[in-house]
Amino acid sequence: MHTQYSPTVAKLLTIGDAHNQEWPNYLDLGLRAEHIPELISLATDAKLFWSESEGREVWAPIHAWRTLGQLRATEAIEPLIPMFHELEDSDWSGEELPEVFGMIGREAIPALARYLSDTTHVMWPRLTAAHALERIAANDPSARAEVMAALTQPLEQYATNDPELNAFLISYLIDIKAVEAAPLMERIFADDRAELSIQGDWEDVQIALGLRTERETPRPRYNLFPPLELPIAPAGKSKSSAGKAAAKAKSKRKQSKASRKKNKRK
Repeated sequence: MHTQYSPTVAKLLTIGDAHNQEWPNYLDLGLRAEHIPELISLATDAKLFWSESEGREVWAPIHAWRTLGQLRATEAIEPLIPMFHELEDSDWSGEELPEVFGMIGREAIPALARYLSDTTHVMWPRLTAAHALERIAANDPSARAEVMAALTQPLEQYATNDPELNAFLISYLIDIKAVEAAPLMERIFADDRAELSIQGDWEDVQIALGLRTERETPRPRYNLFPPLELPIAPAGKSKSSAGKAAAKAKSKRKQSKASRKKNKRK
């Protein structure tokens, strides 16, 4: 089985459970640029990812995309992006692929921006693209302006966006300190087009951006996520990412659709 992979890449089929908080240095296995085509094939093997097998190989796509991130493999940009929707029902793709793109870097911004702005995609895969953009700016501050433009463009259509989408995009803009986008954010809150349980109201956003130091009005009643309720951020991941993971989980639970997760281990 899986004889199409070279012995070096096939090592990823034997590692197993990927739940460790710290990613190992996969390059220690001898994985190099010449393995990128094979790694892309393995990382995008959705059939293997969703396999009901109890074997270690079902974890290999995760190890492969992590390796592509560590190799900063720009060749993987276009092949990995469809995983946003193909693996939509897995928390692994929503949390890890943004980190992978953050490692690949600014070369991924145009493709991620196109995906984010494409309204034929549903909300959560689009937000995976948005998170990936935020991680790029976090890792490379020189990419901030380009990322801000990519995150702001879909917000221009805020009137027809889902309020949750607007709120999460605003939260990613806050993460990159996009004070320049504050006028647009203010219009969104004035028109009541942002879900308040994600980032709070306009006064909360102003405080987060450093535009004010305290509230002038009592905080409205909405379900925010106090710091003590946020999960501990895994090593190498920001607290803001952990916060949005909690918000995303709660927001998903609010949706009426039933979970379609196919693999209880993931």
